Amino acid sequence: MDIEAQQAHHWRTDQLRLAVEAAGIALWAWNVDDDRFQMDPRGFDLWGLPWRGSVTFEELSARIHPADRDRVRAAFAATRAVLGSYETDFRILIGDDVRWIAARGQGEDAGIQERTMFGIFLDVTGRKQAEEGHELLAGEMSHRVKNLLAIATALTSISSRSSATAEQMGQELAGRLAALDRAHDLVRPLPSDHGKAALLGDLISIILAPYDDKGLFSGRIRVAVGRIGVGEGAATSLALILHELATNSLKYGALSVASGTLDVTATAAGDELVLVWLERGGPAVKEPSQSDGFGSKLIERSVSRQLRGSIEYDWSEGGLIVTLRADRARLSI
Repeated sequence: MDIEAQQAHHWRTDQLRLAVEAAGIALWAWNVDDDRFQMDPRGFDLWGLPWRGSVTFEELSARIHPADRDRVRAAFAATRAVLGSYETDFRILIGDDVRWIAARGQGEDAGIQERTMFGIFLDVTGRKQAEEGHELLAGEMSHRVKNLLAIATALTSISSRSSATAEQMGQELAGRLAALDRAHDLVRPLPSDHGKAALLGDLISIILAPYDDKGLFSGRIRVAVGRIGVGEGAATSLALILHELATNSLKYGALSVASGTLDVTATAAGDELVLVWLERGGPAVKEPSQSDGFGSKLIERSVSRQLRGSIEYDWSEGGLIVTLRADRARLSI
């Protein structure tokens, strides 16, 4: 090989190394006879393992998410028969963190050398999180639209019961829908120039105002909360939770009948906020057979992820009792 050819070869190798590093690609070599993987340092770092000469497929499998493990094992076993290129996405667990990895290579033993196949790993966690976020947003928007339609129907019914004339009904309904609009504004983050905090009692009162039927009797919804401040993020999460609980009550619980009442109390002690939602005077309630609806998932996610707390439901004989516990430190966020 002449000097010019050698220089061209070294230039290509250097450029390839820089491109691989810039793209965040991890290289692997898989011995199909002994199931051992050799990886570059980036590959071991991606899998959260200390670098060494090789690692067995079983050692890597131990870090694959249990829900994906069998699928990935079957996929790798089938790759040698796959015609053309393949890509397999799966999750791995590094401590408490979940990472998404894409394994890419050539099937049908293309490029196999000395019983070794070659390919790459890519960290696609950001892309997967974005996809999940888009799916979640689409589901949440669909759920909210359905809830708003149900609420508007129920509010129309409430206004018709408590109004003597069509004009009065129109005024009351317009007022309730306006209050619903104000409450709905709290279910999304506010721009930074709109302030960072609110009082919890004010937040709850605004959220529940559209559901209060003062035409039947005064004080149907009662809110007793001390002076507790909440930050923008916590206010958004609490608004989502309260909106969901109120919607369910309007559909099935105490707020669905004229005699029903709702008491909401909140106390802060030590590192914990305890909010109690107490329904009375409504129809008999029972625990739903399924609790995996989108509304339930929305509440669970808001409580556990944003507020670092828990929520408990007591389907008591007198009505639903919900106890929400939240980390006080998370309220200021």
